[in-house]
Amino acid sequence: MTAFNQAGALVHVYQDGSVQLNHGGTEMGQGLYIKVAQVVADVFQIDLDRVKITATTTGKVPNTSATAASSGTDLNGMAAFNGAKEIRDRLVAFAAENWNVAPEEVEFLPNRVRVGAEEMPFPDLIKAAYFARVQLSAAGFYKTPKIHWDRAAGRGRPFYYFAYGAACTEVSIDTLTGEYMFDRTDILHDAGRSLNPAIDIGQIEGGFVQGLGWLTTEELWWDDKGRLRTHAPSTYKIPLASDRPKIFNVKLTDFSENREPTIGRSKAVGEPPFMLAISALEAISMAVASIADYRVCPKLDAPATPERVLMAVERMRKA
Repeated sequence: MTAFNQAGALVHVYQDGSVQLNHGGTEMGQGLYIKVAQVVADVFQIDLDRVKITATTTGKVPNTSATAASSGTDLNGMAAFNGAKEIRDRLVAFAAENWNVAPEEVEFLPNRVRVGAEEMPFPDLIKAAYFARVQLSAAGFYKTPKIHWDRAAGRGRPFYYFAYGAACTEVSIDTLTGEYMFDRTDILHDAGRSLNPAIDIGQIEGGFVQGLGWLTTEELWWDDKGRLRTHAPSTYKIPLASDRPKIFNVKLTDFSENREPTIGRSKAVGEPPFMLAISALEAISMAVASIADYRVCPKLDAPATPERVLMAVERMRKA
């Protein structure tokens, strides 16, 4: 829904040069807080530990959108950037007027600011700005442009951009039991200009393993009264650490840049890698097909549980 593609952020800069940040995104282990803090730290060219993110609350940033559809960094990162940039622009205007230089001669360097020929620590500029009554707080806002969708007509642009990925998986199956092992997976994924490659690689690894569960172990079944009995991790099998590919190589593309002006020209990376696990299902299917010299389609349903793999193996033997 177009209306959900908006976010706000609140940025405060204090006299000691520290920054407090609040935004509408929910941290659930995906590294959102770190990424957004990186954005603000980069705007002011200060160390990351100088930026403190406070817990998400509608008392500070109202009308927050759901942190969903892998859009957390896209929305909240850009909102925080806009808020921080507003303060930075005020600081530039203040420094230019106070030191009688052109705005172009004010440059933010790592933990310091160059004003004309003079350099000073970042906190010194902030303190000077405070005593000159420069506003050091800003509310940033961002709405994703260009997107619209007419459900009735089936027309529009529901997505701002696309992310791409490729995966190759090797498996071994036991033709007597239907059990299988993921021997190796190689993934190349497009995260644009990644804000944090370490976090993004972790997200890709996690998304792929979640996809393995979707396509191999997480079997749904209903009883004779139509009640879903596999309704929680206690009633169906999710992947364990031992189920990951024995060799697991993940790399980010080093040639990609988002054609749209997203935050840092990055791309969302939470859910897209989930689909790369299709390579594992296809590898299992091809391993089963090898029994009949690849002449017959195994017709292997997902999730490819060992029972279903064994039944497919028996069909191939008969073929």
